[in-house]
Amino acid sequence: MNLKKKLGMGIASAALGISLVGGGTFAYFSDTAEANATFTAGTLDLSADPTTIIDVDNIKPGDTMLRSFDLVNGGILDIATIDLSTSYTVTDANGDNTEDFGKHIRVNFLINADKIDAPIFSTTLYDLQNMSPDVIEGNFWSQFFAERGGNLAAGTSDKLYVQYEFVENNSDQNEYQGDSLELKWTFEGKQGAGEAK
Repeated sequence: MNLKKKLGMGIASAALGISLVGGGTFAYFSDTAEANATFTAGTLDLSADPTTIIDVDNIKPGDTMLRSFDLVNGGILDIATIDLSTSYTVTDANGDNTEDFGKHIRVNFLINADKIDAPIFSTTLYDLQNMSPDVIEGNFWSQFFAERGGNLAAGTSDKLYVQYEFVENNSDQNEYQGDSLELKWTFEGKQGAGEAK
């Protein structure tokens, strides 16, 4: 075999080897699979019904006013705890108040309509306004919810009874004649601990 043929044969062999090595890297079986996931967050939807719990005129020291309202969980998650923030404004009709009118309005939280004479938690609006929203949890909500399985379940409501009292302190309370107090309660429902799903 002459040199020309040997050289041509060597080049052809090398080209064939390269093509086999290169072609081998693309010759394999393959398959694909897809996986999808969806995450949808639940909702908390706490409301009070009615939204105006009390609207009363012409009160005097010694008067008590019993009212009820429902806390409603319209969401799809249970509410484990509820904080209560209190704020109010006083309109001083005569400009002669020396003390906060809220110190003379006591709130008696009651659980059961059959036992309305035994409040489970009692404090003035003044003190309630100055408490941390979760301070009353140990005094009030935990007892209230304990009777109902420990939480406000999704799609349910609980009725609360509250007695308001214009405290008679056996002293001159003339400075409050004609005064008014506008109360705002803000309830904040919170979820429970996370769980394995």
